[in-house]
Amino acid sequence: METSMKEPNSLSGKYLSLTLAEEVYGLAILKVREIISLLDITAVPQTPLFVKGVINLRGKVIPIVDLRLRFGMPEKQYDDLTCIVVVETDLTDVQAQVGLIVDTVSDVLNITAEQIETAPACGTGLDTDYILGIGKVKEQIIILLDIDRVLKDEDWFRQQQQAEEDHESMAA
Repeated sequence: METSMKEPNSLSGKYLSLTLAEEVYGLAILKVREIISLLDITAVPQTPLFVKGVINLRGKVIPIVDLRLRFGMPEKQYDDLTCIVVVETDLTDVQAQVGLIVDTVSDVLNITAEQIETAPACGTGLDTDYILGIGKVKEQIIILLDIDRVLKDEDWFRQQQQAEEDHESMAA
């Protein structure tokens, strides 16, 4: 099994903190394109349950993934704090954007190498392949996610991207 754990020195930087099921996670701020309120999501047939569908964001079709469901957590009714974090991913030969539904976003944290440890092999409730490391900021534990790995092995994304390209070529 390949691991995504990196040396803590290479992980220091700014992270957007977000919550899922009362746990705090961090996404590298360089991966985050924007944070938007929940929009109407168009369902796409024959996709995994965690793929809620797509949105039209300023003329661009963005697939939407519910991170709770992706991680096997119980589904939660969306509320006023639920939002979509649009991230840039390296899923294919070209970079693409994916929207992630999260319970809340908090703030941007500057996490130093001294505040990052490697993740334990168990106890996080997540496959450790998705975890870059564990940040400790002011007595708070932050699970630093490798968002490319969270989304990478999904054929649904490649199928979605192909469908978008087919649609665009038919419209031209």
